[in-house]
Amino acid sequence: MNELTFPILRLLTDGKFHSGETIAQQLKVSRATVWNALQDAEKLGIEIFSVRGRGYKLPQSVTLLDEQAILSAMGPQSSLLKLEIHDHLDSTNTYLMKKLSTGQAHANCVATNLQTNGRGRRGRTWQAGLGASLTFSLLWRFQCGAAGLSGLSLAVGIALIRALHHFGVTQAQLKWPNDVLIGHEKLAGILIELQGDMEGPSVAVIGVGINLNLPASIKQQIDQPATDLASVTQTPINPNLLLGELLKHLTDVLSTFEQRGFASVRDEWTSYHAYHQQAVRMLHPDGRETTGIVVNVAEDGNLLVSTAAGEQRFSSGEISLRAS
Repeated sequence: MNELTFPILRLLTDGKFHSGETIAQQLKVSRATVWNALQDAEKLGIEIFSVRGRGYKLPQSVTLLDEQAILSAMGPQSSLLKLEIHDHLDSTNTYLMKKLSTGQAHANCVATNLQTNGRGRRGRTWQAGLGASLTFSLLWRFQCGAAGLSGLSLAVGIALIRALHHFGVTQAQLKWPNDVLIGHEKLAGILIELQGDMEGPSVAVIGVGINLNLPASIKQQIDQPATDLASVTQTPINPNLLLGELLKHLTDVLSTFEQRGFASVRDEWTSYHAYHQQAVRMLHPDGRETTGIVVNVAEDGNLLVSTAAGEQRFSSGEISLRAS
């Protein structure tokens, strides 16, 4: 990426027009250099308006991530983790997974202003333009083995719900095993990648994407109904305050999870489950479907469903849940 792309984008975050001449003077470069850097921005999928005689502007104002603002929002818990902010990454999860071989520290969070190749569950792509989504990953080391981390994605969902409630988004619900919904539209998703022995110790890279303000062009690329915080809140939520609140709740929930497992938050999770005791369709990887009524979630996070063949247990890797 052109090294001037993000310095220029920072000047455009107010959503107003800035002339190429003014930008060039501020950065002490030529107007051609400014034009080339903005061409690189468009290659990354960033929409920039260019009007002769007025200059360049973003479609709307954008609040970029700021390390100090995030740590301040966390309060005393900021001392519990290391925070990295990047202008652009292909994927925060991929970045942290690659770092594992170098002995990356426990409780390391990586967030990026622009993620261009984010990964969702079951091989999907997470669509995230500049200012459209909050995307970050948290590396957390556990003394227990991977076998003891069943239900981790559900526990992470609790942290997301608590943070959203802090900002008045009380209508948010959880969809087993790793989505946050408003109505039946997806607001946020969780992707967890594990490494380590079944018996321990192990490490989880917990990726989170929350839709902030999705432009129509991105919504059209999403293969399921989606919404964003801008559509469900009257006052814009500062992404720095949101990330700080999320990390605060994540450190609490993950510490509790390691000590007592998913069972410690199961009742809270169930109270937010969008499909609790409702009819659902479960789509298997081989194309088969199973229909039934959601009974509950087990203490290990498995979904309990009453089907024509009796009550069955499903793990998160087995099915994709849909409203019936």
